[in-house]
Amino acid sequence: MIEREQAPVGVDPTVPSVARIYDHLLGGKDNFAADREAAAQIVRLSPNAKDAARANRAFLGRAVRALAEIGIDQYLDIGTGLPTQDNVHQVARRSGVASKVVYVDNDPIVLTHARALLADTPDTIVVKGDMREPKAILGHPEVAAHLDFRRPLAVLMVAVLHFLPDDEQVQGIIRTIRDSVPSGSYLVISHVTAGELDREVVAEGRRLYSKTTAGNVTLRGRNQVAALFEGLELLEPGLVAANDWRGDVALDPSISGPGGVGVLCGVGRVP
Repeated sequence: MIEREQAPVGVDPTVPSVARIYDHLLGGKDNFAADREAAAQIVRLSPNAKDAARANRAFLGRAVRALAEIGIDQYLDIGTGLPTQDNVHQVARRSGVASKVVYVDNDPIVLTHARALLADTPDTIVVKGDMREPKAILGHPEVAAHLDFRRPLAVLMVAVLHFLPDDEQVQGIIRTIRDSVPSGSYLVISHVTAGELDREVVAEGRRLYSKTTAGNVTLRGRNQVAALFEGLELLEPGLVAANDWRGDVALDPSISGPGGVGVLCGVGRVP
């Protein structure tokens, strides 16, 4: 566990990080005691939390694989989180497509680990950026130099938008990206929903996340998530639960069944 190492400058290991919580839910080791305690509380509130995290990660891999198969060779992953297995550049490479990838995050530990992992991978870079400022990300000198915005690319915002409470802000971010990328580009989005959690549990979850680096979590409903794809052409099978997006296994009821959170996923094409 990384508490055995000195935390990077500017990182308070006593404040749970959503990136490190997610890392722990996926079975990773890049987390502190505070992150594991927060993850344990999340599992107490939603017993399917680990399965949901894994299903979300598996969706990311299938989406990248599907896009690589139709010729997409540029990826902008916003809010990438800590490196784990089957990262975007690895999935794209296994698909046989020589791809360029930009990972964007604002967590110092994410940036440190990602840069170390990718030191010998020239086609993949890591830049500091905040999803709340999409114009700054799209106009970042390193991003502009690495990706060719004259050709279609895929922008990924996987399991991050629920950390923004304002619906108009979230829709504005998606609209800015959609209007800034070429026709034939794709947006890959997943979003946590309340599933079958009752109001009291959701409220307790919000209180828990208020003490993390995110500061909040907003579990939007299906109609709210569907609105994020306005103006886009949804690929089959549309907006569905994580395991249902071109999955090769039967849907695990725990991902969206009673007592647990849900994860909605979709891939939209810019017409």
